[in-house]
Amino acid sequence: MTPFTRTFLDESIALIQKLDVDSIESLVTGLADLRARGGRLFVLGVGGSAGHASHAVNDFRKICGFEAYTPTDNASELTARVNDEGWDTCFSEWLKVSRLRKGDGILVFSVGGGNREKNVSVNLVRSLELAKDVGASIFGIVGRDGGYTKQVADACVLVPVVSPDRITPHTEGFCAVLWHLLVSHPKLAAKATKWESVVAAKP
Repeated sequence: MTPFTRTFLDESIALIQKLDVDSIESLVTGLADLRARGGRLFVLGVGGSAGHASHAVNDFRKICGFEAYTPTDNASELTARVNDEGWDTCFSEWLKVSRLRKGDGILVFSVGGGNREKNVSVNLVRSLELAKDVGASIFGIVGRDGGYTKQVADACVLVPVVSPDRITPHTEGFCAVLWHLLVSHPKLAAKATKWESVVAAKP
């Protein structure tokens, strides 16, 4: 019997081979255009993707020079909105106060991409509806069929399903791989990361 570790790694290799390089490059181009026009980047994610959003905001700001934010970095405001107004609007109302506008962009990290009909991640759906209303750009890294994010995005990378039993771990794991690809891309990276700069500085 093949050990689980070997199976998981083999699935990861298969997933990499199935990734659509053109969609990744389109996402790079869209983000580069956003930065060039001075737009702000708002990164949205729920659950594990909320942690990704916080980490990615750091990378986009520090490595790439974006003005970037995520609502999940402020637990007090987020939980107040959920408690007082409800889950479905907790991100969109935060975006309204942030004055989301044309020229800005939203980047969604999500396993399913949001689905109003199935009542899954409706807070993402409401945020993307707001983005469409104001003319902000929509980007995503999503799994399964991509959900609402894939339907409305200007550029979106779909993480392929290679095992129906492991959609979530593969999608969330490769979301991290893909945003690190983005912030390392020569069209986006503005500064060397710490260890690369240390190695480069050696005589």
